[in-house]
Parts: sequence; structure tokens; C-alpha cells
Amino acid sequence: MDEMEEELKCPVCGSFFREPIILPCSHNICQACARNILVQTPDAESPQSSRASGSGVSDYDYLDLDKMSLYSEADSGYGSYGGFVSAPTTPCQKSPNGVRVFPPTVLQPPAQQQQQHQQQQHLLPQPGSLPPIPRNSCITCPQCHRSLILDDRGLRGFPKNRVLEGVVDRYQQSKAAALKCQLCEKSPKEATAMCEQCDVFYCDPCRLRCHPPRGPLAKHRLVPPAQGRISRRTSPRKISTCTEHELENLSMYCVQCKMPVCYQCLEEGKHGTHEVKALGAMWKLHKGQLSQALTGLSDRATEAKDFLVQLRNMVQHIQENGVEFEACLVAQCDALIEALNRRKAQLLSRVNKEHEHKLKVVRDQISHCTVKLRQTTGLMEYCLEVIKENDPSGFLQISDALIRRVHMTEGQWGKGTLTPRMTSDFDLTLDSGPLLQTIHQLDFVQMKVPAAPMLQLEECCTQNNSATLSWKQPPLSTVAVEGYILELDDGNGGPFREVYVGTETICTVDGLHFNSTYKSRVKAFNASGVGQYSKTLIMQTSEIAWFTFDSASAHPDIILSNDNLTVTCNSYDDRVVMGNSAFSRGVHYWEMTIDRYDNHPDPAFGIARGDVLKDAMLGKDDKAWAMYVDNNRSWFMHNNSHTNRSDGGIGKGATIGVLLDFARRIVIFLINDEQQGPVAFEGLEGVYYPAISLNRNVQITLHTGLPIPDFYTPGEADPTGSVC
Repeated sequence: MDEMEEELKCPVCGSFFREPIILPCSHNICQACARNILVQTPDAESPQSSRASGSGVSDYDYLDLDKMSLYSEADSGYGSYGGFVSAPTTPCQKSPNGVRVFPPTVLQPPAQQQQQHQQQQHLLPQPGSLPPIPRNSCITCPQCHRSLILDDRGLRGFPKNRVLEGVVDRYQQSKAAALKCQLCEKSPKEATAMCEQCDVFYCDPCRLRCHPPRGPLAKHRLVPPAQGRISRRTSPRKISTCTEHELENLSMYCVQCKMPVCYQCLEEGKHGTHEVKALGAMWKLHKGQLSQALTGLSDRATEAKDFLVQLRNMVQHIQENGVEFEACLVAQCDALIEALNRRKAQLLSRVNKEHEHKLKVVRDQISHCTVKLRQTTGLMEYCLEVIKENDPSGFLQISDALIRRVHMTEGQWGKGTLTPRMTSDFDLTLDSGPLLQTIHQLDFVQMKVPAAPMLQLEECCTQNNSATLSWKQPPLSTVAVEGYILELDDGNGGPFREVYVGTETICTVDGLHFNSTYKSRVKAFNASGVGQYSKTLIMQTSEIAWFTFDSASAHPDIILSNDNLTVTCNSYDDRVVMGNSAFSRGVHYWEMTIDRYDNHPDPAFGIARGDVLKDAMLGKDDKAWAMYVDNNRSWFMHNNSHTNRSDGGIGKGATIGVLLDFARRIVIFLINDEQQGPVAFEGLEGVYYPAISLNRNVQITLHTGLPIPDFYTPGEADPTGSVC
């Protein structure tokens, strides 16, 4: 019951309701609080002056004056008391529960507020002794901010909510101290049960001694003390009196005004012409309606509780998945750092090798140059000493050799000798740009396959031998989708096959078999793979074929009209036109009527492949199977072979029928509802289009969607029928 506590508190004082009254807007307020928020409006000659008087107000401007207009009886139950309510000239404040109240109240600690509220309730005069309300007093609902000018009755004009008052009393009693046993003589113990029939609270020893569960007492119902205290009436039910006639009890219910009324209201008041019903009957009726409404609300509350459980479970799963994902991310980053450290060690090893190589080369060159320089210096010193000698003959004996040695030594210091064999710079530049770019581009990629799409049944349909399917991703799915794969079976319980792959979420599949049941499903895919299939949708194509002539594939000399159902030609030569639907399974029948027949031409009727010749009579090639007929007789023709001449021709108004049976793999022709000749062709397999050939002397109208003629009994279905 703790959740109900907010329903039992006044929106002004924030405390439990005491003597609540019902405002016309159906909100409740304590009677003392209602007196505190009364505002005396100045007398106004017109609505315009009232608005003018409201100019310059301070904090009350949050409520538009146009929204302060009073409501008549026709809208929300407010009486028609006049024009607009002038805005007060004092700023508004908030009550403890955050609702604006007028006039402002000084905010105090909750304890002082409760004490002040009790003092106000104590000082409130009793009904019948209330001081008169000042003239033009106005009260504003603290919840919906609708305003009302009070009449001479003042607050007595508002009905008291005795039901709410009773609920508050029971709730406060349920929160009181623990109940004591009523039969203990000394030091009553805490009660553990209450008998609803005896209306007595018992402790366990007294219950066993005074209320044993046997005999007549066995049928008594024992409930916990708290439950018994709530249901127990502490005082007789007060009888509600009429707000118009205080001495009259409410005994009837006005259906039009939706409020209880007294007998005098029916005799003298405005309810005399209204429809009224017994108060008890309407009480039971409204209780039933409230119980029924509560049933639906209870279902929503149960769903909300289940939803909250689901959300709490999601919180736990999110936390678990977050920890797991964080650990995985740390492991991956640590692996990258470890790989970078290994590469760092390899690069440092290369730098060290280059460093050692350069040092070795330079040191070798230093050693070599040091030796040669020592030899050169020694030669120079020796030569200088030789030059100092004064013996010409001795000097000349060695001078030539010394000169050669000096020149040879000088030659040894030629080009390149005094040039460093190695530079001090390291010719290694680390190319870290791509790696840095890769690090900056390091991000999460889609690693999950898409969820199963949801077929939108309201948009899926079949028309003739076409099927349209629509689908979407689940609302909560955040996985990226790159495309979809739509699959259908062969309409005969066979395996599924792909009929569409792409990014669209709607697809129409044409050329299906008539009178066939197809199963369809769709799945999504992305870079990570292919997701699960959607639920399988079963679709039924049309039982009877409806089609027209196909203008796209017809010969240019063909002239179509009547929504492509009527055809003629502007050439004297035969030209071919086919239907826009193909057949490969089932039994199909269509007819053509001769609208115009001049100069005895011989049109041809039958079936053909999609690549039949369009500029010759139907049946001239091996792509067509036809019957051509004039005004006296007919022939069957295939691959320019004429067979089975039969008597009986056509004229204006004649009807030619074509019956194609894939179960027996035959085609039969009819003229004026009579079979023309024997079975025309047998062993038919594959895909065929209805077709005719004609010239300008003939005009023909096509009729489709016809039942099979009564004389014909279709063969059994071919379980291995081909698929178009």
C-alpha cells in the first residue's frame, strides 16, 4: 500500500487529506487548504477591464489569462459564473509537493507545516457555521490550474469526498502501532490474527483458548491483524447530504450531470428534466465498470512489472557483457602492444648492426691511415736527415732511390685515401606513417551477423501469379546489414531457391505457377556472414489465370485496345501476339471471341515459347503449337506441319477456346463450346505462353479467368512438374 500514499496526500499542504472536497475538475483538496488558496478578484465591468487589471503582474504570468476562462456546464462541470478571472497581483509559491498555490504560503519545515495544517483544520468552522466567503472569491485548482469564481455557498458548494476520507483513515490506521490482543487481561500481547466474524483481535494463546478451530468457529475466517484492521470499520458510514439542500440525503443519480442528487433537486432544482436512476443501482454499475477498468490496468501493470524484470536482467547482462568486452579489448590492445614491442626489438637490432658496421669500417680506416702516416713520417724525417749530409757523392748514391720512394709514398696518399669510407649518418628512416594512420583508424568493426528479418505481413500479398513480400529488421537490432536474400520454394514442396539478392526490403516475384502454394523466407547478410532465416511465409497464388495480351513482346503491327484484351493488326500479313503470363503447371482454359471477320482470313490460336517468330503465322516454326481456322475448316500446325483437318469454321461472334492441361501434357481446341478435332498436341513440357496470329481482317477479344469446361475431366497432377 506504500505506492498508494501519494494518492492520499493533498497537493497543497503535502499531508494526508482531511475533510477533502471535490473540485469540478475532479481533483481533491483539503477544505482548509481550499480556504487558504482563495483569491478575491476585483470587481470588473468587462473581460477587457479584467485583463487590463492583470497587466503588470509578476510571477503569475506563467498561466496565460486566456487559459483562465471559466468553464461552463457543457465542458468540465464548472458553473457559468462570468468572464475571465483577473490575475492576482502577488507572486505564486510552491507547496511542499511542488504545486503552485495562491496566495503564496511561507515555506516551512515539514513538521511545522503539519502542525500548522492541524491548527487550520481545528480552527475551521463546522458546516453551517462557516463565515461568508468574500464576494467574487476565486479558487484555482493546484493541479490543473483551472479557476472558478465561487457563488454565495462558498466552499459548501463543493461535495465532500467521504470515500477518500475513509480510505485515508484506514490507511493511517494500517500504519499505526501494532495491534494488541483484546482478550489478554494483563499486559496484552501483540495480536497475531483477527476473526472477521467475531471482529476480535487475538494473540496465539487466546486464539487457541477462546477461538478453537472446531465446531461453529471452524467456519470463521482468520486474517492477519493488518488486513483485519484495514477492513474493519472504526465508525458507521456517514450519510452524504446534498450540497444544494444540506438537509436532504443523496438518493438518486443524475445520468446527464453524472452526479448524485437528492429528492428536492428533482422537484425544484435543475435536474428535474434530467434522466435519473437509483443510487444503489448506479453504485453497483460504476463499481463493476471500475473493476473492469482495473482488470485492464492490472494487466498493463503486470506487463510493466515483467518489462521491468526484463530491463533489470538487461542491466545485468549489459554489465556482464561490458566486463567481458572490456577484457577482450584490453587483451587485443595488449596483443598489439606486444607485437609492436617485438617489432621494436627487431628494428633496434638492425640499428645496432648498422652502428657496429659503421664503427668497424671507420676504425679499420683509422688503423690503416695511422700505419701509413707513421711510415710516411718516418720517411720524411729520414729524408730530412739525408739532406743535412755534406757528402755529395754519398748523397747522390741514395738520392734517386729516395726520390722514387717519396713519389711512391705520395702516390699512395692519392684520391680516396683521405676520404672517409663511411658516413656518420644513419641511412635508416622509420616509416611509421602507415602504422600511425592504422592506429588512428583502429575502431570497432561489425563482428556479428544480422538478426533474422521480420516479414511485414500487412504488406505481403499475392496477385494473379505474382507475389510481393516486404520485410524489415527487428526494431532493437543495431547490427549493420549489407543486403538480403529472398528464397522461395518451387510451389510444390521442393527445395528453396534464391530469387532476389539486394539491399531493398520489398520484392515482387513474377512468373509463379497458378493455383500453387509457395513458401518464402528471407535472411540478411553483412561482412561477418549470413544471419538466420525469418519465419516462413506461405502464400497461395490465384486458382484461375487472369492475363492480357503483352504489348511489350507483340509485333509492331499489332494494335491493342480495351486494356490489352482486344487485338487487331494493320498488316495483311499474319502477326503474332502473346499473353503476359506463362504456364508450366496446372490446367488452364481461356477463350477468344471474333469481333470482326472480313474476307475469310485464317487466324491461328494456340501456345508458344517466348522466342516464337512474330512475323509469320503461329505454328510455322518449332516454337508454337496452334490451330488455324477459316470460315469452313481448321488445321493443327507445328513446325509448319499441317495435320488433322476438321470441318467447322468461324465467323463474326464465334468463340475459340484453348484448354492446356499439364497433368496430361496435352492441349485441346474448342469452337463454340465444342471440341474441334482430337487432342491437338501431346507430350508438352516446359513453359508456354498463350498466343495468336492474325491480320488486319480480324479483330479478337480475349477472355480469361474461366472455369474448365464441364465435359473435361482434368488429369492427376504431375509431381515432377517443371518450374517456370
